[in-house]
Amino acid sequence: MIFSAASVAVLGTMFMAMTRALRGPTVFDRVLAVNMFGTKTVLLMCLVGFAVGRPEFMDVAIVYALMNFIGTLTILKYYEYGDLAATEPAEDRLEEVD
Repeated sequence: MIFSAASVAVLGTMFMAMTRALRGPTVFDRVLAVNMFGTKTVLLMCLVGFAVGRPEFMDVAIVYALMNFIGTLTILKYYEYGDLAATEPAEDRLEEVD
């Protein structure tokens, strides 16, 4: 019963995160919302795993959390530098900051 209530609460926060991802005024808001959605997905996977008596879902959740973290860093680096292999921000990005 407690796992079901917690799953519903997590689904509610996932809905709010998805709303922010779709409506976010800036790119950073959207990336943060997608990262939050991924984090809530990890939590939901753990809750469902324990609810159905399969705690090995934790392993999958940990791998998903790592992929979510790396994906978020990759998106932010691409947005900032314009290339994943670049070590300095693109020229047009520097002009926007100034």
